[in-house]
Amino acid sequence: MITLTNISKRIGGRTLFEEVNFTFNDNCRYGLTGPNGSGKSTLLKIVMGLESPTSGTISLPKKVGFMKQQIEEFAECTILDTVIMGNKRLWDAMVERDRLYEVEMTDAIGMRLGDLEEIIAEEDGYSAESQAEIFLAGMSIPEDFFRKKMAEIPTDRQFRVLLCQALFGSPQALLLDEPTNHLDLESISWLEQFLHSYEGTLVVISHDRHFLNSICTSIADIDYETIITYPGNYDAMLVVKTAVRARAEDENKAKEKKISQLKEFVAKFGAGTRASQVQSRIREIDRLQPFDLKKSNIQRPYIRFGQIEKPSGQIVFKVDRISKSYGDHRVIEKFSCEIHRGDKVAIIGNNGRGKTTLLKLFAKLLTPDSGKIVFGSNIDVGYFPQNHHDALDKHSDETAFDWLKGRKDIVFDQDARGILGKMLFTGDDAFKSLRKLSGGETARLILGGLMLITPNTLLLDEPNGHLDLEAVSALAWGIEDFKGTAIVASHDRGMIDNFATKIIAFEEDGLHFFEGPLEEYLSKKSLARK
Repeated sequence: MITLTNISKRIGGRTLFEEVNFTFNDNCRYGLTGPNGSGKSTLLKIVMGLESPTSGTISLPKKVGFMKQQIEEFAECTILDTVIMGNKRLWDAMVERDRLYEVEMTDAIGMRLGDLEEIIAEEDGYSAESQAEIFLAGMSIPEDFFRKKMAEIPTDRQFRVLLCQALFGSPQALLLDEPTNHLDLESISWLEQFLHSYEGTLVVISHDRHFLNSICTSIADIDYETIITYPGNYDAMLVVKTAVRARAEDENKAKEKKISQLKEFVAKFGAGTRASQVQSRIREIDRLQPFDLKKSNIQRPYIRFGQIEKPSGQIVFKVDRISKSYGDHRVIEKFSCEIHRGDKVAIIGNNGRGKTTLLKLFAKLLTPDSGKIVFGSNIDVGYFPQNHHDALDKHSDETAFDWLKGRKDIVFDQDARGILGKMLFTGDDAFKSLRKLSGGETARLILGGLMLITPNTLLLDEPNGHLDLEAVSALAWGIEDFKGTAIVASHDRGMIDNFATKIIAFEEDGLHFFEGPLEEYLSKKSLARK
């Protein structure tokens, strides 16, 4: 159980939480939700003591698992040791025991060693390595990595090890901030199964709607400067929250209409002989005053990529046995496929496998080492790079408005403002400099640029990486509605399920092209493994 008592947090002149009293209960799995910048990660840091609240206190169980982000702290540690460090009491006892065995034995040291062995036994330390190996296998870490140092394995695998560290040692509470970011689909499935059987208090932040819907028993939503709990998963919360907000808005509208009628009566008869009736109406006006509705965090951009002016040919890309390497590292080998007009293709696979490379080959930003890609007629590509710096200069003082207007030769101001409004740039936000945009704002601006130029072929590389849940949903619908061809690299199963009709999968044994949706691909893969 985690208890927040009168927690407030202010950053500059902005209030994230105000006098929050909330309890995360045992045997409950909470999704912590809210738009980018609402304070989700800040709240987890406050709970873990990594950041101080403006006021208030936190009550925690003794053993809390928390997914760290600083992989550099563990660069010289072995993979197994890094995982076992997740149980601090056990790790400290093991380190001290090993140190004492290297010094001259005395009665005092012998007594201390006895105490340490007792602690190690209580923490199930004699099976610690085998338990750590189970977690690592679940996260698809190869066995020959287990004795390596963290710095010797790929970065995305290091983050997986830190997730194993958080899960290790039977923590009474578990705090996970975007745990699926560096996982492939199989590892996400393993994590879901583990969390379903977890009996402590779970608080998880994720932009993966499918993941939240799968694991959550409750949603703790940061809104109106507090935390509001809803039973059920994310979709259930959204239905209830939207209905409550709509009902409150309808009640205010009804009150405003009634007040207008009463004011007309007062104005008409205020100076006449019906004084008692007028006073009665004035009292009724005071009673009916609509309550102040704070701004809710439910905001969804409107993402539609527009009417295509010139369709591409029937065959968009014909890929013939292409290969691509970086030095000795082969990422694509003799891969062939055909992409047709109107196809919606999801590229899936672990980070570092070659998803970005393949998209850059389609975008003519790279050329294959061998083989060839035949580009169809009238292809007009809109490219969303994983690295936003490739699309715009984040060091520039150019405004979002001016950047957007520069996407086409002729753009009227009202068209640019219309796009910015759809992408939630309201008021003066349109005139922010590029350097001051958040990750989510930058992603929405680049998508807005694609909406403005109306390409017939979209190449999107992890476009959902900095978007909140509602923006991801809007993007999925925008891709599904798009009349052209879309090829999208993503780890988000909910988004992929919405639009993908074909799959390109980077697997351990190479690159696969599957004509069908994600669920069919995963089902076929599972059957092949049996």
